[in-house]
Amino acid sequence: MRTWQVGDVMTNDVAAVDAGTPYRRIVDVMTARHVSAVPVVDEDRRVLGVVSEADLLHKVELVGRPHEPRLFEGKRRHAARVKADAHDARELMTAPAVTTMENATLVEAARTMDRERVKRLPVVDHLGRLVGIVSRADLLKVHLRHDDDIRHDVVTEVLHRVLGVSDDAVAATVTDGVVTLTGRLDRRSSAELAAHLAAQVSGVVEVVDRIAFDVDDVTPLFVA
Repeated sequence: MRTWQVGDVMTNDVAAVDAGTPYRRIVDVMTARHVSAVPVVDEDRRVLGVVSEADLLHKVELVGRPHEPRLFEGKRRHAARVKADAHDARELMTAPAVTTMENATLVEAARTMDRERVKRLPVVDHLGRLVGIVSRADLLKVHLRHDDDIRHDVVTEVLHRVLGVSDDAVAATVTDGVVTLTGRLDRRSSAELAAHLAAQVSGVVEVVDRIAFDVDDVTPLFVA
């Protein structure tokens, strides 16, 4: 059973800049490409960092205000002041960049974004070279899969190939990404495994498990 990976949803044509790209040129690139961030790469396309709109806005936020360091200056204000005075991508970028790879699952990428509190991830190869970029919106593309495609995977990959279950034993229907399993199996463990594996199919929003069973081989038996 194949699970969707970052390479299935990422953008391949990535707008990127080098470390020496000046502030105004970065703004021009992001505006022209309608993106909210650009990776910063070296001459071999290895990712050095990322410049986002938040990095650029410090110059707007602090324009006309004195930038002298204070005796007691918080980390956040210090970073804002430094970026407000920055002239090029090397000074503006957040580094090191949080990246992912093409073969990472969408779940792994989503967890990385949540943990690192970022909205997008540059996608790199095994040498750290830029090959794409994936955003939060890209990760949601998996839920645009057609119900018929989802049902095909549930039936052929989960029920038939993995569990060896016939169509007479268990039926699957899919509506708006919600999979409903009905039928009867000999063991409770098999019924629960069917529901568990169906939930792993790309595009599944929820599984409604209505599979009955003959023998409960999951609940321990206690003998008095």
